[in-house]
Amino acid sequence: MSDSCCGTTASLELEQIATSSATGALPVVVIGAGPVGLAAAAHLAERGQDFLVLEAGEQVAASVARWGHVRVFSPWKFNIDAAARRLLKADGWSEPDPEWLPTGAELITDYLAPLAKLFGDKVRLHTKVTAISRLGYDRVRTNGREDVPFLIRLDGGEELRARAIIDASGTYVTPNVLGASGLPAHGENSVEVDHALPDVLGADRERYEGRHTLVVGAGHSAATTLLALAELEDSQITWAIRATDAGRTYGGGGADALPARGAIGTRLRAHVDSGRITLVTGFFAHSVTRSGGQAIVVSRDPSGVEQSVTVDRIVAATGYRPDHSIAAELRLDLDPILGSTRQLAPLIDPNQHSCGTVPAHGVDELSHPEQGYYAVGVKSYGRAPTFLMATGYEQVRSVVAAVAGDWEAARDVQLDLPETGVCSSNLAEAQEQRVGLATGISGGLLATPLPLATVGASTDGGGCCG
Repeated sequence: MSDSCCGTTASLELEQIATSSATGALPVVVIGAGPVGLAAAAHLAERGQDFLVLEAGEQVAASVARWGHVRVFSPWKFNIDAAARRLLKADGWSEPDPEWLPTGAELITDYLAPLAKLFGDKVRLHTKVTAISRLGYDRVRTNGREDVPFLIRLDGGEELRARAIIDASGTYVTPNVLGASGLPAHGENSVEVDHALPDVLGADRERYEGRHTLVVGAGHSAATTLLALAELEDSQITWAIRATDAGRTYGGGGADALPARGAIGTRLRAHVDSGRITLVTGFFAHSVTRSGGQAIVVSRDPSGVEQSVTVDRIVAATGYRPDHSIAAELRLDLDPILGSTRQLAPLIDPNQHSCGTVPAHGVDELSHPEQGYYAVGVKSYGRAPTFLMATGYEQVRSVVAAVAGDWEAARDVQLDLPETGVCSSNLAEAQEQRVGLATGISGGLLATPLPLATVGASTDGGGCCG
């Protein structure tokens, strides 16, 4: 190859790469076998597009499995993608009760695992993507770039090629830090910090029983953990938030469009009022130090005033952020604030929107300068906590239509959502008697696409819609 940066030999060799790769015959690679990734696979299958799903975990929906004990706010009818439903029913699948509120574990066993089974070896587990580029091209080289395939490097050294990439890898494994101002608290990495939604009443019970636990965050994942801790009679609980009051976390109470969600705020307030949970406001985690078997967490607010709490365990329910490092050699146009695409950012800005006011969007808003690469699902929202699973399903329907060349369908983005509550008080109460309080996950990953009746979005960790 010529040493010249513009040598004709180099240009000829790159043209040969494009010609020999038969890019159009390569599969579409979906990264992540969670709800949105498998929905993308369902739409690809319906359109006769070759695909491969790469899942880093040991099972499909590995991140969902980590909060399998959590019951979501929304009934089954809002949690199943339309294309997935059609494929499953054609295979003889029995759809769960559409009005029932499933747990994360039920989402897997009753929906996602059967769906993945339909795709056979097109779903690869234990397959972690470490980098994505273009075959023979770094981020700088332009001419002919769109004609060569994507190069996907796996953690075992294997390399795959793809004609398009749908990145549904999510954000669950990249939680926000405990510290305020977006920076880790001093010493944060030297102590054990648990992240959102530990199984307090199940597998993790011994870690919390008889202990003093600090929960940091004001979203529904924090509220869920706090309510679980309150069930442990000999536990001591401190709840720390940056705000001056917990009004946003308490939410609409009985006026909430989702009664199961409103009940969380009502019960949490009762525990705080009774003294069962100690609420600390104006808490900006600044440093963490060890003291014997405990941790001392010091808050320093913007004016320099300090306060501290000494605890046995720390749960940081402070939300999530995307990791775009695997796409460092691709040409991404990221919003400098949220980390979403620049086109999507104004539609999902949590300073302006709650979950229920985010409009439907599709391939146009999700496109990057790197043609053929799309981040979808909760990862597409960057740091915005207003994502809804139903919105993710519409995202992948639009993106897959574009990949298949059906641009009319791709740009016909719609989200047909009800204007009022989707589950009745009687339903929520009946389920609570049988299986316990419905709870939700930070970021609205599986929340029903409805705004609170009287409360806007929460930006202090966690999503407005669960």
